[in-house]
Amino acid sequence: MSIKRYVASKDSTITNAFKMDLRNRGTGSNMGASDVLETFSIYAQSSSTSTEVSRMLLQFPISDISTDRTNGKIPVSGSVSFYLRLYNAPHGETLPKDFTLVINPVSGQSWEEGNGMDMDEYSDVTNDGPGANWINASEGNTWVNPGGDFYTSSYSAGYNLNHYKTTFETGPEDLEENITALVEEWIAETEPNYGIGVYLTASQETGSSDPTVAAPQRSYYTKRFFSRTSEFFFKRPVIEARWDSSKKDKRGNFFFSSSLVPQADNLHTLYFYNFIRGQLKNIPNETGPVYVDIYSGTIGNTSPGTSSVLLPQGGGVPTAGTSITGGWVEKGIYSASFAVTASTPRLATLYDVWRDSNGKEFHTGSFTISDFQSLNHYFIPEYVTSIVNLRPSYHKQDVVRFKTYTRSKDWNPTIYSKASTDIETNIVEDAYYRVVRMVDNSDVVRYGTGSTNHTRISYDVSGSYFDLDMSLLEPGYAYGIRFVYSIGGNYEEQPELFKFRVLE
Repeated sequence: MSIKRYVASKDSTITNAFKMDLRNRGTGSNMGASDVLETFSIYAQSSSTSTEVSRMLLQFPISDISTDRTNGKIPVSGSVSFYLRLYNAPHGETLPKDFTLVINPVSGQSWEEGNGMDMDEYSDVTNDGPGANWINASEGNTWVNPGGDFYTSSYSAGYNLNHYKTTFETGPEDLEENITALVEEWIAETEPNYGIGVYLTASQETGSSDPTVAAPQRSYYTKRFFSRTSEFFFKRPVIEARWDSSKKDKRGNFFFSSSLVPQADNLHTLYFYNFIRGQLKNIPNETGPVYVDIYSGTIGNTSPGTSSVLLPQGGGVPTAGTSITGGWVEKGIYSASFAVTASTPRLATLYDVWRDSNGKEFHTGSFTISDFQSLNHYFIPEYVTSIVNLRPSYHKQDVVRFKTYTRSKDWNPTIYSKASTDIETNIVEDAYYRVVRMVDNSDVVRYGTGSTNHTRISYDVSGSYFDLDMSLLEPGYAYGIRFVYSIGGNYEEQPELFKFRVLE
C-alpha cells in the first residue's frame, strides 16, 4: 500500500464581505458547516475604493499521520510525499482566471470550525460565541490581525514553517500542492499544528494592478472548493501521502552483467522474507547489516562429486569471495543488490545464503541467470493480464494484496508427445495501476507514474502484486482496476478492466 488519505478534521470560510445592503460587513459570520469553502476578492462594489475578501481555513489530523508512521503504515521522513488536495466545486457565478492562491500556516492560536452555513446573507453571526470569523479565532479569542494570523514567509518571527503558492490559469482546476516540508515539521512537533489558510495573494486581495488585463484593478470572484462535510466522498479536502512501496525482486528475472545495458540495469536485487507462522517478523537482535554469500554447486550436500564454491562478486565488489552487504527494508523483509559478472561460469542455478556477521545463517535461496538478448528486428511486446485472486466484493476495512499474472499475447506452448499446461509468466518491470469508479468512470486513484511512483507494481519470483487499502473507496459502489505498462519508452494502457464492489 503506497497511498493514504487524511480528510480535514475541520474547515471554515471567513470573510469581511458586505451583506446585501452593501453597508454592513459579514465579519461576525461563521460558515464552518457549509459544504463548500470559498475564497474571493471584490473590488469597488460598495464604493470606488472598497475591497471585500474571503479566506479558507483548514486543519488536518497530523496526529493520525504521526501514529501511522509509528506503526509502520507510512514510511519515515524522506521516503514519503504529502500533497494537499482540494477539489473544485462548480457553481453558476463568475469564476476568475489567472489567479494565485497562497497556502500559509496559521500562527499563534487554534481556531473553531463553527456551525454556520449562510454564504450569501452572512446571517450566521457568532455574537462572540463558538466558531471562527473574520474577527474571532474562537469563542472569546480574537485574531491579532483581522482575517486570520498566518506565517507568510518561511522564516517568519524566527519560525521555519513552509508556505506555498499555486496558480490557476482557467479557474475550475483542482488544487494539488506538495506540502511535504510543512507536514514533516508538524509531525516533528517543531511548531504547533494550527492548520492552514488558503486565500488570494496580497496584491489580488487588494485589487491592485494586474498587467494581464487592460483595467488597472479587478475582482477575483469566486473560487470554491468542496469542504469536509460535502456529500461527495472523493471531493473532500485531504492530505494525501504517497510513496513508492514497490519491490523489484529479481529472483525470477536475473541477468548476467552485459555491456548491452546501462550499468544500473546490471545491478539486481534479491529479497529475503522472514515469514513466521504466516506473519512477517524482524529477525530478533538483528539491527545491523545482513550478509549474502552466492554459491555455485549444491548447498548442504556433502556427497562425493559435489562442491560449494563462493563466487566472486560483481556490482562494484572486486574482491573474490567477499560477501554482499544487504540490509533491512521493512518489517521482516531484507534485501541485497549485486551483479553477476560475465566471468562467472554459465551455471543453471546459483544459491544465496543469508547470514549475520558471525556466520549464523538465516535463509538459503536459489535463482537462475539469463543473458540479455538483442534482436535483429524492432519488437514491441503485447501482453494479456489477469488478477488471479480477484473477488466480486470487499469490505471497506480490507487491505487487499492483488496478484497479477501477465503473459505475452502471442504465447504458443510447444506441444510434445505430452502437452504441458504450464504457462510462461512474463514480468513487466515498470507497471502501474489505477482505480476508477464504474458509475461515472472517474479516477479514484490515478496512475502514479510521476516522481513518487506511488502506484507502481511490485514483483517477485511468483509474479506481480500490489496492495490496495479499501478505506480509500466509498462503500456501495463498483470500481475497476486498469493497468499501464512502460513499453518501448511509452506508457501503454492495457485493455483489461477488473471490477469489484466495496461493501460496508
